[in-house]
Amino acid sequence: MSRLQSAHESLSLTYNIIRLPCAYRFTTLFFIATPNILPNATANYTHMILPQPHSQHVSDVAIVGAGPGGLAAALILAASGASVDIYESQPAVGGRSRRLTLDGDEGQYHFDVGPTFFMMPYVLDEILASAGSKLSERVELQRLDPMYRLLLGRPDQSPITLDTTQDLRLMEQRLSAIEPHDGPAFLKFISDNRRKLQAMTPLLRSPIRSVLDLCSVDNMRAGAHLRPWQSLYEHLRGYFQNPHIRLALSFQSKYLGMSPFECPELFSILPFIEYEYGIWHPRGGCNAIMNAMREIAEELGVRFHFNSPVDKIEFEGRQAVGVRVNGALHRHKHVVINADASAAMKRMIPESLRGAWSDQSIDRKKYSCSTFMMYLGVDGEVELPHHTIYASRQYEQNLRDISSNGVLSEDPSMYVCNPSRLDDSMAPSGHSALYILVPTPNTQPGVNHVDWNSSSATLRERTLDQLETIFGVGDIRGRIRAEKHITPNDWAAEGIQYGATFNLAHTLGQMLHKRPQHKMRGVEGVWFVGGGTHPGSGLPVIFLSSQITARLLCAELGLNCALDTPSTRHSGMLQPWTSPTVNI
Repeated sequence: MSRLQSAHESLSLTYNIIRLPCAYRFTTLFFIATPNILPNATANYTHMILPQPHSQHVSDVAIVGAGPGGLAAALILAASGASVDIYESQPAVGGRSRRLTLDGDEGQYHFDVGPTFFMMPYVLDEILASAGSKLSERVELQRLDPMYRLLLGRPDQSPITLDTTQDLRLMEQRLSAIEPHDGPAFLKFISDNRRKLQAMTPLLRSPIRSVLDLCSVDNMRAGAHLRPWQSLYEHLRGYFQNPHIRLALSFQSKYLGMSPFECPELFSILPFIEYEYGIWHPRGGCNAIMNAMREIAEELGVRFHFNSPVDKIEFEGRQAVGVRVNGALHRHKHVVINADASAAMKRMIPESLRGAWSDQSIDRKKYSCSTFMMYLGVDGEVELPHHTIYASRQYEQNLRDISSNGVLSEDPSMYVCNPSRLDDSMAPSGHSALYILVPTPNTQPGVNHVDWNSSSATLRERTLDQLETIFGVGDIRGRIRAEKHITPNDWAAEGIQYGATFNLAHTLGQMLHKRPQHKMRGVEGVWFVGGGTHPGSGLPVIFLSSQITARLLCAELGLNCALDTPSTRHSGMLQPWTSPTVNI
């Protein structure tokens, strides 16, 4: 090597180190100066854990919304060498996964506003690994046992109580105590869905842009495991005799905002995922994960703009050229939308550019249910496990009231999260922070017949009654020290189409290539992440959507995607993620 060439490479290396975020400069220089610490350190190690330095020709990326999908996409893109700005309307990260804090006389109560179940940690670990970090180093996760308690309502009888566990033999025994046939059937169900998820993994990790994408060899293999003519509940009839056990393994359709009588049978993988990979509590709530992602993003040089709602995306012809915030244009060559997909298209993109996604088409889509939320700061401890789910005594009627009749049920199903049982950071000492969710109709005209101005108080009283009589929380009204509600109208006011908190319904006509595309058709430079696009709703699936979009966008930018370095590349189904189990 000539002296001139050597000098040129040294200058180039110095220039690239200077352009790295400051958190990485010392690490890079340390391994260059002490190459014997790690074999081939200067050749390989920094490529594995450091972002590629920005170059002058890399296009900027604007991300609209600092929810889980936007944060995940930002990490991958920044680690791959892109320059990223996030515009968030709220004063903090999280979107629907943000934190709510209520003041009481004894101190503060903290709540996750939205998701409280955290599953499939390995998906997020892949994303953090691409950014040179580890989930276990950033967030304290505890595996729950029981995963959740089910209260399965029965007419004129007390509910069946079922504590679920990843101990499959113990779970078999518990189900056999309800119905002898169904315990062994549960083990077959788990085995069948292990193969099913293995076959479906390429489908969940790939963009589905048209029917042609479904015709790949991998996706055709998935088809052998699917019965699109069956609902989830009907599918479970082939395994389980007892209707309460069928319900215990199909209520998970509510994670998608759907009824198990309408939800496609392919979602039988949802209960399997719980039993295979567990349910986890991040200390500080799921928002602690969002904050950890923000910290990593900032280390990678991502710029956050809080209290900055995006009014619209600016176009020159069909090319996106930036976002307009509070009247000011911020120029970017690509815009990734992490807001509610349906509402964002209507608000941010001219109808003339949207093709099949006209206002009328968007408004006529089928949407998930909404939710009525109560956040209660309560004096004293509450003797409930971390998650407790009550299924109505009249479950089918309750579902019809939500999806068809558009009214409130007399005996609604509801979910209670009691995180302060194991996490003392969520409430003052000797107090509890109770999160309560009641599925309700969304606000879509012609579907909803609930006047929330008058019905909110009615449902509050009904919910408190159930807390006492069904969940066994005594004197709840006298113990409330802080309280906040969110109604479907409130969700809609946050920019969620019809207040449908789980986005577009996951019907066969609104899945795969029928959902908004990762790269929007008909325009250039507009992308989607989150529950509104493929694969759908739920934190781990949203993270998968971010991986898909980031890979496609990296390819368009001419960048090597950080997900595909040898240290972070996934290999099909990974082994179950390990962390301490907490019995509660």
